[in-house]
Amino acid sequence: MRFLAAAIVLSFPVLDLLATTRFARWSGLSVWIWLAVGLFAGLALLRNERVAFHARTVAAMHGEASILRELLDSGRKVLAGFLFLLPGVVSDLAALGLLLLPINTGLRTQSVARSGAIDGDYRRLD
Repeated sequence: MRFLAAAIVLSFPVLDLLATTRFARWSGLSVWIWLAVGLFAGLALLRNERVAFHARTVAAMHGEASILRELLDSGRKVLAGFLFLLPGVVSDLAALGLLLLPINTGLRTQSVARSGAIDGDYRRLD
């Protein structure tokens, strides 16, 4: 049973590359262009999520956002980034499907919406 699961997991990238070559032949795009676009999209998504994760965690620790919702949203984007890094059309479509899930919709800061005021410091620049 373990060998069957390992064979399925290891054969996915190979079957995905075969689907990509057929898609490239059908559409007229080069396989290398499709793989490069997916690679750059995955790297950009992971880099952006690395920076945004810190801000989301701090906001959740201050009580401005739900920690579970923020972790779920961050995990969804990281998984989509890794799927973009895998070579192929099928994994790219799965990553786009993950990114299109409406998980983190609504207001991010509930306290600002309730009170109507934003606290801050004012400093005059001379």
